[in-house]
Amino acid sequence: MVSLEKSYKVVEAEGLSKVFKDFWMRTKANAVDNVTFDIRSHEIFGLLGPNGSGKSTIIKIILGLLHKSRGNISVFGKPPSDVSIKRRIGFLPEESYLYRFLNPQETLDYYGKLFGLDHKTRKRRVGELLDMLGLTHVAHRPIGEFSKGMTRRIGIAQALINDPDFLILDEPTSGLDPIGTRQVKDLIIEMGKRGKTVLLSSHLLGDVEDVCDRMVMLYGGKIRAQGTVDELLSDTQSTVIQTPRLAPETIVLIEQVIEKAEGKAIDSVKAPRQRLEEFFMELVEQARHEQVATSGVVHGGSTAEFLRAEEAEGGDLIESLVSDQEDAALVKQVEQIEDKQAKIQEEQRDEVLAELLSDNVPEPSSATPIRVEAPKPPQDVDASVIDSLLGDANADDSSEQVSKDDT
Repeated sequence: MVSLEKSYKVVEAEGLSKVFKDFWMRTKANAVDNVTFDIRSHEIFGLLGPNGSGKSTIIKIILGLLHKSRGNISVFGKPPSDVSIKRRIGFLPEESYLYRFLNPQETLDYYGKLFGLDHKTRKRRVGELLDMLGLTHVAHRPIGEFSKGMTRRIGIAQALINDPDFLILDEPTSGLDPIGTRQVKDLIIEMGKRGKTVLLSSHLLGDVEDVCDRMVMLYGGKIRAQGTVDELLSDTQSTVIQTPRLAPETIVLIEQVIEKAEGKAIDSVKAPRQRLEEFFMELVEQARHEQVATSGVVHGGSTAEFLRAEEAEGGDLIESLVSDQEDAALVKQVEQIEDKQAKIQEEQRDEVLAELLSDNVPEPSSATPIRVEAPKPPQDVDASVIDSLLGDANADDSSEQVSKDDT
């Protein structure tokens, strides 16, 4: 469910430039040259261009990993260096650098801790992400044994562990097979439906075309074109009429009508064909239904619950309130126990004082009855001394009991 929150600009860049210089401060490369664009909330934005066009440099500037040379840029209305915006961003770099000796569960749990997620949330999200990406059966294998495609899936999972508001994906389908590629594209579309903001950087034009709402095309660090997919890809020179299969005689009649009305002829007549990706996925589904064994990555499950649908409004608040109530009840129990222990200790201290003072009371003679009042503890007695005596006495009793039990 897409959020009804008013749309705003997540990223706004104006005249952005990045110049790399050598040791002598001479210009080495104009990686980004006077670029102006914005990424709006709840949209999937594409950053296209060949290798070396400035895509990764722009992403690093957005993340605060590089400083701009000129121009202005803001992320969530703040400078990219502002630490407060980091927890709202999920990032998948072009190359995933993961700890080789950790398994997927340990890796995702580690990244969850970096974002301050509690144990219950981490455990739930790690399980959902591994199931979504088809890695549940290898959850306990070291990542160093994984192929590039499997490692890439773990990289995608770590980018999603904090349920980010702004997801940055740099070449997300690099190293993935067609199944993984299709799954990542479906995930990006699902994130867009949920109201997330996604920045997709890729040189694979088909991936961007399938999922993006708007895009910017870069070459040599400059923007060459930008707009929506329909604005950039609409063919204004041709008209496509699609019908069920027609007989050759009917096609001849249609061509005569077009030639008479428009003075034009039909350029070509051909049967539409499905995309190679769709045909491949059909073959995979058929093999899966036939239960053909495979040693590779299995087909992933549905999108993780915390990514697939908006949690009920106030759900986190209710959970936190319940947690606070449980904590308050526990604190109350501890306080009651401490009060009871303090009361018992105070009674024991009074008994010891009474016993010590009773030795100084004179015994009554038979001739003159003397009224003896219960002695009161003197004001100058240090209670901490009595407490320490009681502690030593209790310790002696405990050790004596232990020795009896041993005997």
